[in-house]
Amino acid sequence: MFANPVRHITFDALDPYRTAGFWSEVTGFPIHPNDVEGDEEILLDPGQPGVPGLLFIRVPDAKSLKNRVHLDIQPPSGTRDEMVERLIGLGAKLVDDRRREDGLGWVVLADPEGNELCIERGAAERGEG
Repeated sequence: MFANPVRHITFDALDPYRTAGFWSEVTGFPIHPNDVEGDEEILLDPGQPGVPGLLFIRVPDAKSLKNRVHLDIQPPSGTRDEMVERLIGLGAKLVDDRRREDGLGWVVLADPEGNELCIERGAAERGEG
């Protein structure tokens, strides 16, 4: 049996609690019950063995360059466009719209701290659900 060696995916953040709150809305992962606003580290705990948590660590400097790694998000329900609108409503910014007329493509957003993420078509849009 394969054991996933990735424990956490870590984000630098000026405000770890606020950034974790945004990503909690994206993933559905709750903030760890021991973590509170003002902590230096905030963990989103997926509560599933083998699924990495998202860890947000306070740093003194703002993001200044493009991410070298980003998460691709596939909405588990609903559409890509609904997810894009919901995340923009939560404070995400549109970076690049790669949607195509044939319905394919993705949208690049930035979280409130500027970390990029891509929103792909949902499972139903892919014929998977």
